[in-house]
Amino acid sequence: MQGYAPTLIITALYLLFVWVVPKIMESREAIKLKYTLVIYNFVCVLINLHICTELFISSTALGYSYSCQPVSYTYDHYEMRIAKALWWFYFSKCVEMLDTVFFILRKKNNQVSFLHVYHHATMFPIWYIGVKWVAGGQSFFGAMINSFIHVIMYTYYGVAALGPEYQKYLWWKRYLTRLQLIQFVAGIIHALQSLVVQGCNFPEWMHWALITYAFTILLLFLNFYFHAYLKAQHSKRTKGGANGSSANGHVKNGNVKGLDEKEESKKGK
Repeated sequence: MQGYAPTLIITALYLLFVWVVPKIMESREAIKLKYTLVIYNFVCVLINLHICTELFISSTALGYSYSCQPVSYTYDHYEMRIAKALWWFYFSKCVEMLDTVFFILRKKNNQVSFLHVYHHATMFPIWYIGVKWVAGGQSFFGAMINSFIHVIMYTYYGVAALGPEYQKYLWWKRYLTRLQLIQFVAGIIHALQSLVVQGCNFPEWMHWALITYAFTILLLFLNFYFHAYLKAQHSKRTKGGANGSSANGHVKNGNVKGLDEKEESKKGK
């Protein structure tokens, strides 16, 4: 964490990959990565499970406040565990850039939406700031909730990557999307209420930055949810399913793609 150059270079390389490699893949066969995807998703499950449990256990042991928790820069055992868990959370955002890499190598470019790239290209540098200056305190809440959601999310994607025969176990996709929306709302509310608590010794500008960023992600996810579920269901009812909407709410013939549609590409369809 001593310098910001590695984080910015990796983010720049990610964006360069997104821009250049799809053009290279146009004249090449898609790369089949079934077993790689299964392993990758369950590795992500383990990383996020470690982060979530470490943050929950350590914050509980320290009696962390869910209303206002200042950062402690001591070398207390549990404070260090929280700092290390937050570093793993930052690192996981680098690992998760592979989501996009796998889409592009498999020529699933319609999955690489603005929402997808925006999310992956911003979370890594944003959490560099968090771990560099506030590796504890209020920072624990957002990371703990997000890693918990990612345990569920990557479990879903891991099962989906096993093949179409596992589709019957994936009926709960819509609820996963709802959980993601709930986490953004919870993060915004948590930051807003902290701003009105008198004497909360946590950088105010970081609260506002989190609120602004979470709000942009929330709007993009709501747009995805509207098109992928509400609009698709309405179209199915009025046109008798003429547009080929699938059982779990995907719009097969449309152009709407988001973070939660990864499983379609991972099923080898």
